[in-house]
Amino acid sequence: MTVVNARRVALRSLAGCAAMVAAPAAWALREPVEEQVRLSQAQSRAFQAWMLRIVNAQIERGPSPRWIHRDCAGLVRFAVNEALTVHDAKWLHANGIASDRRLPPELELDAHQAALRNRWVQTGGTVGHFVTALALVQHNSRFIAREISQALPGDLLFFDQGDEQHLMVWMGARIAYHTGTVTPDDNGLRTVDIKQLTTWKDTRWQPVPNNPNFAGVYRLAFLS
Repeated sequence: MTVVNARRVALRSLAGCAAMVAAPAAWALREPVEEQVRLSQAQSRAFQAWMLRIVNAQIERGPSPRWIHRDCAGLVRFAVNEALTVHDAKWLHANGIASDRRLPPELELDAHQAALRNRWVQTGGTVGHFVTALALVQHNSRFIAREISQALPGDLLFFDQGDEQHLMVWMGARIAYHTGTVTPDDNGLRTVDIKQLTTWKDTRWQPVPNNPNFAGVYRLAFLS
């Protein structure tokens, strides 16, 4: 068996679970995340608000030139890293975000918390600026539930389709994701409401417990 085929078999085993038992995909991703620096509850709420504001800016204005790797995991990495930065006037101007009363409070991170930016645990335990969708949930997030009702804004919906994995961002009333470009003018960004997604014709993308391809809701590990 080749390395590629072996990987495909392993990934399919994560998705091929029965609806009435704990899904292997979700079960495999419930491994404890290493102890690390965490944000306080107030900082976590501010982070979540900034993350949503940044994702919304990509949807409303189009992808920022500073967002380089444009795929589903790239959207999450970009939004997380930008939410962890200082949102001064220069940053607001560069990101096309107006300074107004609706801006979330600053996170006021200490040096250890600020070092979380661009620090992703990769498969194998190394740390770097890049991480795949699978490693993002395996090593940088914690499992919350397979029920969408348990999601908080900024949580991640993880889907395992066997040969590939996909992340979506729970925005509260809607779900945002990057699906890849379809036409030259398409930036790949999409939003749907929960009713649309739970009744999606392609049932592999429905975020419901009886969908074996839906691994569940995940929350970034550094959040309280």
